[in-house]
Amino acid sequence: MSLYPSLEDLKLDEFVKAQNQIIQQNDNPPPYMAICPPHPSGMDQDSLGAMYPILNDYMGVELSTLAQNNAVAHTFHDIPSYVTNGVRKLVLCKDSKGQVGLKLSTFNNGVFISVVIQNSPAAKAGLRFGDQILQINEDFIAGMSVDKVNKIFRECSVNNINVIVRDRPLERSINLYKDRAGHVGFQFKNGKITDIVKDSSAARNGVLTDHQLLEVNGQNIIGLKDKQIVEIIAKASDMITITIIPVSIYDHMIKKIAPSLIKNIMDHSTI
Repeated sequence: MSLYPSLEDLKLDEFVKAQNQIIQQNDNPPPYMAICPPHPSGMDQDSLGAMYPILNDYMGVELSTLAQNNAVAHTFHDIPSYVTNGVRKLVLCKDSKGQVGLKLSTFNNGVFISVVIQNSPAAKAGLRFGDQILQINEDFIAGMSVDKVNKIFRECSVNNINVIVRDRPLERSINLYKDRAGHVGFQFKNGKITDIVKDSSAARNGVLTDHQLLEVNGQNIIGLKDKQIVEIIAKASDMITITIIPVSIYDHMIKKIAPSLIKNIMDHSTI
């Protein structure tokens, strides 16, 4: 699924694709056509069609090509460990218990994923800690409470739940390189980065203390013991990608979730 820089870009791409499909189904498309709903001015579709040219050729720009290039330009998700901050659309279903497999939290009027339950529909769809939910079916989520969003999920059908998310907007990824001793140059406790080694890869690439480790090479490590995280880093290649978030934000997002839940039900697979 391609990532887009904004929800509007995703909507534009869907609009262009839908119009192109209609055009392709017609051997001789008319020079003008409108596929928009009735205009509030009361103008009929024929009048509107005469005013708006098809989007295939708008102001001299081939928008279908532009949309395709835009999608290609935001496909950093091909590197699964890298945060893109782009927008993507996915389809969820419910499990036998009627759950999608998410626990949510709010931050600055946004709704974020704080737990992805292992082997759940959400985990299989590739959702991650810190993804921001923008839309569920036709409902825009900004400013809603967790209870309200959970109610929307409960009222959704079992299948075909359309969800639009922004890829981890509060997080960032950093590429690091091991030295001859196999170290990347930072120390951590309970997943929290506490010290940066001088002249190390971590120091050169801007790793900061008071940040929580979330992923190593795309593998969720939230809730794992430090010893387990060390083993994951040790087994990785000479270049690793870490995903981090400020501790203050991390603590806010998990403050209402029992540590035992994070440890026992969090999905730790590699995306």
